[in-house]
Amino acid sequence: MEGTVASALDQLATQTERSPALWATVVPAIRQMIITGALAPGEHLPEGELAKALQMSRGPVREALIELEREGLVVLRRHRGAQVIALTADDVEEIYTLRLSLERLAIERALPRLTDEHLATMDEVLDGMRELGPEYEPQTALELDLAFHHVLYAAAGHARLDRAWQQIRSQVAMFLHSRHVARRDFHEIAYAEHKAIRDIVAGGDSAAAVEVIEQHLIGSYHRLIAARPD
Repeated sequence: MEGTVASALDQLATQTERSPALWATVVPAIRQMIITGALAPGEHLPEGELAKALQMSRGPVREALIELEREGLVVLRRHRGAQVIALTADDVEEIYTLRLSLERLAIERALPRLTDEHLATMDEVLDGMRELGPEYEPQTALELDLAFHHVLYAAAGHARLDRAWQQIRSQVAMFLHSRHVARRDFHEIAYAEHKAIRDIVAGGDSAAAVEVIEQHLIGSYHRLIAARPD
């Protein structure tokens, strides 16, 4: 077995051992390893090896890989098993243009539904962004970024929109993590950009809110492309 996969399996087994609901930890653990690059794009994920490392039957492992395929992180091929997705520049463009469409709808619907609680949550996330320094952890930046945007989807009150977002969220997370590793400037731009979004949605101007989210996501896309090795 390739070294990175073997190392990741050791880590996965350590994370999930003695869990009272062992199978429930498999999806988030493998997901996190893919998002952070511990399992690299193109890596094979042998079902039998995963099951052995986790000391469980192959059934729960197979179900976990199917779920990760739904999230766009794993490719399942007949007779070839599971493989970590390798996303191209075209994939990035497709996912970001889809995200832009989803977030336009989210912010339009969120405006009349925003509560003081939603704004307070945004403010908590903004406090975390403001406290980041040059040595921030990429995972911390990723979590803060997604937490802020989650408020907009939650406030939108649109179940199908939320499901559409969940289908691409893990791929977006993988992009963002790699961007934070390659280009360490989140602490310089995140607070100001997200604070502008918060203030505009709090003011209730729908056209201005759509414009600011478009500017933010287009900027995020271009920064990601600039940070990619291809």
